[in-house]
Amino acid sequence: MHEECGIFGICGHPQAAKLTYLGLFALQHRGQESAGIVASDGFSLVTHRGAGLVEKVFNERTLKSLPGRLAIGHNRYSTTGSPSSTNIQPLLISFFGEGIALSHNGTLINAGQLREELESQGSIFQSTMDTEVIVHLLTKLSQTQGKRQALLQALRRLRGAYSLLLLANHEVIGARDPHGFRPLVIGKLKGSYLLASETCALDLLGAKYLRQVEAGEMLAITEKGLESFRIAPSTKLAQCIFEHIYFARPDSIVFGEAVHQVRERLGRKLAQEHPGEADLVICVPDSGMIASLGYARESKIPWGVGLTRNHYIGRTFIQPAQFARDMEVKIKLNPIKDVLQGKRVVLVDDSIVRGTTCKKIIRILRQGGAKEVHFRISSPPIRCPCFFGIDTPVQKELIASSHSVEEIRRIIGANSLGYLSLQGLLSCVERPQDYCTACFSGNYPLEVHPQTKYIFEVKKTAEV
Repeated sequence: MHEECGIFGICGHPQAAKLTYLGLFALQHRGQESAGIVASDGFSLVTHRGAGLVEKVFNERTLKSLPGRLAIGHNRYSTTGSPSSTNIQPLLISFFGEGIALSHNGTLINAGQLREELESQGSIFQSTMDTEVIVHLLTKLSQTQGKRQALLQALRRLRGAYSLLLLANHEVIGARDPHGFRPLVIGKLKGSYLLASETCALDLLGAKYLRQVEAGEMLAITEKGLESFRIAPSTKLAQCIFEHIYFARPDSIVFGEAVHQVRERLGRKLAQEHPGEADLVICVPDSGMIASLGYARESKIPWGVGLTRNHYIGRTFIQPAQFARDMEVKIKLNPIKDVLQGKRVVLVDDSIVRGTTCKKIIRILRQGGAKEVHFRISSPPIRCPCFFGIDTPVQKELIASSHSVEEIRRIIGANSLGYLSLQGLLSCVERPQDYCTACFSGNYPLEVHPQTKYIFEVKKTAEV
């Protein structure tokens, strides 16, 4: 599964674009399809965007072409809209002679209905992203009221997940949906304020972490300081639990908790619920590493490195037709045979989605000499798709939606298989009532319209 994107913004720094570049670099794990930055010098907005990783899209020349003390940036992985050049963010428009740019992380479940309404009123869309719906709402409402009030009114019409940044000539505005699905934090670097999806971006720049943007809060930042507005009354939080399980970097603070501490607790709880008789605990690098350490510490089974990862193979690797079907996994992961030979191993990973990759990994471990492979998953079975900003397959492609744990064990070829229980998962975070666990339980915090489910399924089927 993939997170949709990472966002970063800064106000009040003479090297705003360069710091945004570094912030996006720290958030690269959240989106690898494209990257973009829009900067403001107080008079106009200038952008540079492109497909690929941050280091590919930007260089010293392109960063020099983005002057100003304000900037926002975006790393994209699409969950709505195709990965075409027209869908690269931040979106930049000109409205009554003033530039406005927008970066969005999340998915709007009422985007289709709003788009139909706006098109019937004359709006012309240039992309297939739900983000553009926000822009059209904003420009429509700005005809009768100020920009901040118009944005507040636009946000109040949205349903679903959003953490977003807006850039105008003299201000950066950050906002988070009332349920708080996706993270957004604020930091300070001397006299400058920064907004980012995760605190790891603040750490890279030496900025001080102040707090998370509250669910349902809009923050307007100028050179004079901060101003907070309320989008909607307080409601039940539905923070994405997968930020702690997989998406966020382990050195980040997300939803007020240190990610690496949560992941170690997940591993410890997993060892309590599903102990295994084994000689060694290993992980699927790198996502299962911290949970595997927690499992080893709790079980008192030695921890080791049984698989090595080639970090130079990215998402864009295309498997040559003449290679075997499992070559894509083999080129990324290789067994360390002298570690595995004759060993009973506990293999820890964060999740099983379709089951195809872990089946190949287990085969690789056996070929590398492992005597037994006991698979342990630091989350419950994923039975339902996400409609709030995570790129998940349609439900019929989720292996746990139609197979029991024992059936999955046989399919992937493990000697035993154990998932962390939902109760066990929630016991590892400080405020379990504040999290969305719909991908495990099917209990969505917002009603998802049947048409929305249909659109998602058509999109995923087309991608496959």
